[in-house]
Amino acid sequence: MKKITTLLLLLFFSVFFSQIQKVEPAFWWKGMKNPELQILLYGKNIANSQIELSDNIQIKNIQKVENPNYVFITINTNEINTEKFKINQKIKNKIVASYNYELKNRKQNSADRDSYTSKDVMYLIMPDRFANSDTSNDSVPQLTEKANRNDRNGRHGGDLKGIINNLDYLQNLGATTLWLTPVCEDNEPKTTYHGYAQTDLYKIDARYGTNDDYLELSRQLKKRNMKLVMDYVTNHWGASHWLIKDLPTKDWIHWFEGEPNGFKRSNYKTTSQFDTNTSEIDEKLALDGWFDTSMPDINQSNPLVLKYLTQNAIWWIEFAELDGFRVDTYPYNNKEAMATWAKAITDEYPKFNIVGESWLYSAAQISAWQKDSKVGEAAHYNSNLPSVMDFMLYSEIPKALKEKDGWDSGMTRLYNVFTSDFLYPDINNLLVFFENHDTDRFNEIFNGNPAEYKLALSLISSVRGIPQIYYGSEIGMMGDKPKLGDGDIRRDFPGGWKNDSQNAFNPDTQTKEQKEFYGFTQKILNWRKNNEVIHTGKTTHYLPENGVYVYFRFNEKGSVMVVLNNNEKEQTLQLKRFEENLKSYTKGKDIISGNEISLSETLTIPAKSPLILELK
Repeated sequence: MKKITTLLLLLFFSVFFSQIQKVEPAFWWKGMKNPELQILLYGKNIANSQIELSDNIQIKNIQKVENPNYVFITINTNEINTEKFKINQKIKNKIVASYNYELKNRKQNSADRDSYTSKDVMYLIMPDRFANSDTSNDSVPQLTEKANRNDRNGRHGGDLKGIINNLDYLQNLGATTLWLTPVCEDNEPKTTYHGYAQTDLYKIDARYGTNDDYLELSRQLKKRNMKLVMDYVTNHWGASHWLIKDLPTKDWIHWFEGEPNGFKRSNYKTTSQFDTNTSEIDEKLALDGWFDTSMPDINQSNPLVLKYLTQNAIWWIEFAELDGFRVDTYPYNNKEAMATWAKAITDEYPKFNIVGESWLYSAAQISAWQKDSKVGEAAHYNSNLPSVMDFMLYSEIPKALKEKDGWDSGMTRLYNVFTSDFLYPDINNLLVFFENHDTDRFNEIFNGNPAEYKLALSLISSVRGIPQIYYGSEIGMMGDKPKLGDGDIRRDFPGGWKNDSQNAFNPDTQTKEQKEFYGFTQKILNWRKNNEVIHTGKTTHYLPENGVYVYFRFNEKGSVMVVLNNNEKEQTLQLKRFEENLKSYTKGKDIISGNEISLSETLTIPAKSPLILELK
């Protein structure tokens, strides 16, 4: 009779309780600077059961929330002397489920890993559109959206192995760092190729490969002295994320009462973060409003959420041997919480670089987001964010190249950008670019004219900061965002699919037009790799005249003269004007042609062309 009663009790509990279904993070590491670890346990009514650890390990804190399907336990890893232990779920003092938890040994010098710096050139890839080397995972049963290369906004099949198989191309081009748009699982019903509506933050999307494939990419890059940057998204997740579908707490996300599904769209006015004149309602809608119905806005001010995001970020750094982050939509987050997030990561990895997408158009507003900014300090705020994206420069480049020079037009726009450099506490740690996966394609703006591309690339490759180029720019790729949308600026790289009619990965099979773009890019990026003057040198620039902008990068070891002629006609410069920087230099080496050029009295520059001279 006793056995029957026990069986009935177990049957009863199995109906109303489920065993541990998820544990996040699934494992951790010994020897972290911060030994405190918060483990999320998930299972039906798990909060109504007992949670204990084996080996007499003490739980520092057990936190239950309004949803009984969650328990958050906190442990001190410094107090654990074993590599493996069990997390036991007990009901009526009987163990009904166990999870084998592992504390791995950290890799040697893990905390001292180098990150990307101004020595690097960052190459941005949208993995779904770059190269498809494993057609077996183009569509997978457990993920909703299937491959359809005919759909401009659909999945096309690019994967991590496709990137790995083309690393020689990227290395030869001169790229040193890869930034991939998000590769974690995005299991929304459609438009998942961009990855920004993630549904599992601990799992690589199976259509790209596996977690181990991601680690393999990282290790293959390191063999080439190259680096891997993860695109990290703290502001929003996908509506199909398992945590969103069964919220631990209602305030895990920003919820607008009275609105369908709690949704209200952001007004996107992130200037409200520092605007002393802003209204509370505008600021709230900017920060708490959703990007879209499929992207619930995450509440970083919830301590459980912030801990989850912090540990997840550190987990990926440690597991995938990452070299840096790019953080999406940075000013849309709770800024105080994000300062805590950034500090926790850089405390653990002091050299680790994090660049925030600070999509604002004034140097004051952008610089306020960089660590130790005096502008931020005036607002009683320090972001702890090492790097920001120079959207001011990005927005001015096409205008400068299209206009004639005036008081504030033409090349004077570029000059004016750099007059605000004093606002940045770390001027060399800015990401400089003329396009990315969200913007108009530069080559589309200028109808595929290589002369305009050469001017823009010469600029971002020789000014302060970290240059970033977007995949395919180096072969003249185009795309019409205003007419055809984001999918068209994210076209497939030619040659990345077996049946492609042309392969641009191979310089021998590039078209004549592609060769011109590629050859110039390869020359300038590889020159830049080992040029300390460009990485960390000082800058002196001169007011543009007749569409010609001249500046010098220099240190105690050498000097580089950059001349950007945006005029439709050849221009001759009187060199006496630049005597301050030319000093005793009498000649310079043209880094593109290799020719030696005399610097006696005048210097003639062909129309619509750059000239970069290593002074001698």
